[in-house]
Amino acid sequence: MTRRSIVYLGLVVAVVATLLPFIWMLLGSFKTQGEILRNPSGFWPQAPTAGNYATWFTELHLGQFFLNSVVVAAVTVVGNLLFCSMVGYALAKFEFRGKRFIFTLVMITLMVPGVVTFVPLFVLVAKLGLTNTYTALILPFLTSPLGVFMMRQFIADIPDALLEAARIDGAGELRIFARIVLPLCGPPLATLGILTFLGSWNNFLWPLVAAQTQDMYTLPVALSLYSTGQIATQYGLLLAGSVLVIAPIVLVFVFLQRYFTQGIATVGVR
Repeated sequence: MTRRSIVYLGLVVAVVATLLPFIWMLLGSFKTQGEILRNPSGFWPQAPTAGNYATWFTELHLGQFFLNSVVVAAVTVVGNLLFCSMVGYALAKFEFRGKRFIFTLVMITLMVPGVVTFVPLFVLVAKLGLTNTYTALILPFLTSPLGVFMMRQFIADIPDALLEAARIDGAGELRIFARIVLPLCGPPLATLGILTFLGSWNNFLWPLVAAQTQDMYTLPVALSLYSTGQIATQYGLLLAGSVLVIAPIVLVFVFLQRYFTQGIATVGVR
């Protein structure tokens, strides 16, 4: 067996090992509770049923949870794309007092675990009277230090001569930012958008605390609370809900994977 064949075989094994849990989750979502708990439980569903999905769409009002997740994720992504790119542009192309200090703070913030600021953040949101609102779910995540760092690194590689030529032609900074900088930042913006969407869509702990009524629950919160019955966990319901949570993430990545790969490859570290 040649070296290339061994490499290909190893890659196939790795892909199968990675996809196997997701395939089992998808197939399990079409099983009944009894079939899942049967020992041994078969890999393929013996009597496929869509009852678990029907429960989510009818009894558990999935539409409201899905809408909440979409609103929170969409606004968070747009906010990060706009504000992180603006801050990154300022740190990369402008000279002002305190620039190095601000960038140092951004780098330090990257090393601070989010759980450290969780309690102070909740106290602040509660003091402002924002709990159980979309504002509470969105505002703390409208920008991120990772996004600022990524955009700053990419924008720093844009030639200064290009921006100076636009200034000579009479373009203001906002026009330069919107018409020149942003169109050149497609790959890092796609990368930041995917990472932000993934983090916001899968965020569980903060929505669990900030959303205090059912009508404000996001999908991960609803998935954890409504798949557990009074006696035992409803595994079929849990697996079906997991498929519904993961599906939008897979679709977003499939459509933007080319830009995501380019963004990871081109964002250098100075």
